[in-house]
Parts: sequence; C-alpha cells; structure tokens
Amino acid sequence: MLRASLVRAPKGIIRRQMATVSKSSKKEGDISDAFTSLSGAKKEPLPDRFRELKCELVRGREKEITASWSRLLRQLRKENEIIAKKGPAVVPQVEYADFETGVDVMKEEIRKRGAVVIRGVIPEAEARAYKDEIEEYVKKNPSTRAFPAHDPQVYELYWSAPQLKARAHPHFLRVQHHLMSFLWHSSSADTPIFLDQPLSYADRLRIRQPGDASFALGPHIDGGSVERWEKEGYGRGGVYDKILEGNWEEHDPWDASGRVSAVNNLYDGLGPCSMFRMWQGWMSMSHTKPAEGTLLVNPLMKLSTAYVLLRPFFRSKRGRVSANYLDEENWEFMGVDGMTSELQGATPGTGQECTDELHPHLDLERTMVHVPEIKPGDFVAWHCD
Repeated sequence: MLRASLVRAPKGIIRRQMATVSKSSKKEGDISDAFTSLSGAKKEPLPDRFRELKCELVRGREKEITASWSRLLRQLRKENEIIAKKGPAVVPQVEYADFETGVDVMKEEIRKRGAVVIRGVIPEAEARAYKDEIEEYVKKNPSTRAFPAHDPQVYELYWSAPQLKARAHPHFLRVQHHLMSFLWHSSSADTPIFLDQPLSYADRLRIRQPGDASFALGPHIDGGSVERWEKEGYGRGGVYDKILEGNWEEHDPWDASGRVSAVNNLYDGLGPCSMFRMWQGWMSMSHTKPAEGTLLVNPLMKLSTAYVLLRPFFRSKRGRVSANYLDEENWEFMGVDGMTSELQGATPGTGQECTDELHPHLDLERTMVHVPEIKPGDFVAWHCD
C-alpha cells in the first residue's frame, strides 16, 4: 500500500514498473481515471451480487474467519506501534555497490516490509540530467496531457528519451533481475513465467512542484479493487485463498504461481493495467526528504493485505466516537443475514483505496511512513500488494 505525500512535493520523479506479459488497448485518460477519489465521481453502492459473493466466500468458514480476524487485530496493534516508532527507518535500504549481498542480508525484512530503497542505481548527475531533458521537452510541447489540468504534476509521458534511458540502464536491469528472481518464487513448476526476465511496463511521469497540494492521492493499492474478492478476478489464481479461508498467516505474497492467471482489470478501467507487476517502483531525479512530497508506504504488506480482504465481513458494534471502537470485542462477523454488498474502498474499474474511516485498524495516520531521504539515481521498489 502506498500514497503520495500531501505536504511538500519533490522536484522530479521517474516512475516505472517491472512486470510480466501484457496485452491491452485503452482509451486515453490521466491518473484521475484510476482512482475514485481523484475523479470526483460519486461512489455508488455496489450491486447486490457482491453481497451474494461475500456470503458465498465465507459460507461454512464463519468460525475460522472470525478467529483469524481476532488474531489479525492483535498482530496489527503490536506491529503498528513498531512502525510508528521507527518511521522511515523501518524501510530497508541497500547500496547498489553491494546490491546482491545487501538484499541477501535483508531478504526477510524486505519480504516483511514489501518495500526497499536501493541507493545509487544510476549516477546522480546522470539521473538529474534526465529531469532537465524532460522539463525541456514539456516546455517545447505545452499540449502534453497532464493532471491536474490547471497545475500539471503527473504527465502522460511514457516513451520519452530520458524514460527509455532509465529503463535500459544496465544497473537498473541488474536490480530488476535480482529483485524478481531472488525474492519471488513459484510454487508450481508449470507456471508460465520467467522470474529472471524483467519486462518494462511503461508508466507515466511525475514532476511535482514544492508546496504542491493539488495531487492529493491517498493510501491505495494498485492492481484492481473488487477483483480481489471475485472468482473471475484474483480468484482464478487462488491468490488470496488462504486469507479467505481464515488462515492469513499461511498466505504467501511472494508466490507468483497464482498471480499469472489472476485477472486484475475485469471492468476495463482506464487506470488499472492488465499485466502482473511483481514490483512497482520509482526512479528519482531529485533530492527529496520525508515530508517533502515523497512516497509513503505501509510497511506491513502481509497484515494490511489480510485486513483489506477481511474488513468487508466485519462491522463495529459501537460507533467511532466510542472509546473502545478499535477493541477486538467491538467488532463482529456480519453473518449471512447481516451481510452487505460493500467492499470498503473498492469500486469497479479503479484502484483499491484505503482510509482511516473504512480501515481503522490499519492506523494509517501513523503507519503510512515516508521512505527515507532520496537522491537522484536512487530507486524505491515496492511489492504489487
């Protein structure tokens, strides 16, 4: 889970993603089409078929799911405190000069946090020059589509020369190869995927200005939204089966086998992509400190994933004003008779969004932490969940 800071913006970022195979043709849009909160569209209640789906998912597993929810809340309370105390320091960091060894030493911590900073992937002067070249291009092409229109911050640029240079840089290719092959695996030998062959997913480019507050994208998860619960979505690969069976501890977010057949864009949204991206990432072109508009992540990937998946099956007994609102005893399983169609933060055709109101136990105000200070040429990678 990640978000963009609302405080102060960095001077330049190149974003890119590592992925497998893609095939898609979409209408043009901008980043606001990817999230309900940015589009300004009214969020309509989900149709009743989602209530029926939820009932079907938990029928016969009520006790197991209820018990797993209780275990999850207890673990979240403990881990949230650790995150809040450590802040940006909790995000693993390695130097490119000692990349393979550094990742090996921090392997389990990277897997737990779901994010890593790799410093000095591209020489600083070279990365900074990318930004100069991009700004010159935009200056010469003022019609370049961007969001928001009145104060451009996120540009619909995908194949500019600096972006291609960054994606093809030998250091960057080395980083991708190792992050994919060393941290991911496939539990099935028949899975049609190569973990050591990175492909480029061409994403847009962001250049935010200092003090910007117009690009206010909050906590979110890419890769679809309602598809996480749907049988013809992630259900096709059984990606989250362990969580929905009441055994979230056994869920392996680093197993690529089920994700290859999963469908994360059932509704052909303009924002979501149809390819499986093991990692997503940001190659920086500028100096950016915490609270200056840099990226924020929730470094409890497995726990936050389980919470987002299980949250739609539980409700509070007392309102948010209650002093014991977050207590385990204040939350109950809805049961088939009380089930609603709501999938908190999920809207067909857009990304999964998270808020304190909808996902209170994630304690987002404290657990969405800035990544450490970033320089031009540093790369931040995060797991697709």
